[in-house]
Amino acid sequence: MGKKSNGLKSAEKLQKRRNKSKWANKWFIKRTLNLKKKSDPLGGAHQAKGIVLEKVQIEAKQPNSAMRKCARVQLIKNGKQITAFLPGDGATKLVDEHDEVVVECIGGKMGRAKGDIPGVRWKVIKVNDQSLEALLSGKLQKARK
Repeated sequence: MGKKSNGLKSAEKLQKRRNKSKWANKWFIKRTLNLKKKSDPLGGAHQAKGIVLEKVQIEAKQPNSAMRKCARVQLIKNGKQITAFLPGDGATKLVDEHDEVVVECIGGKMGRAKGDIPGVRWKVIKVNDQSLEALLSGKLQKARK
């Protein structure tokens, strides 16, 4: 790239140069073309309802050797399937297949997976309209369907 233009009528050329160089920034491209919203299974929302298809265990990344408890969830709004983490000790016992759950983002860096769970970006926060936290602490009993 050469020297910036200066002098009479250079403003137009500077604007063109600025607009062209914006497209070298990946964050500008994502924001302008709405790529996050298009690729996100939740469709830009913070939370979404889904139905549990099955419970799975995912092996943690090195150097840990734990089996992280997760659930395969099919979202109601668009039918997409995601894997959601079940936080807390004994959360797997409280979640059954065909339960309705609410999932939200786990909060990893740049919207990516968090910690040692590979490829899992969401966590379960409610089961059948009851807080998973309250169920785990014993403040609520699981509702009958």
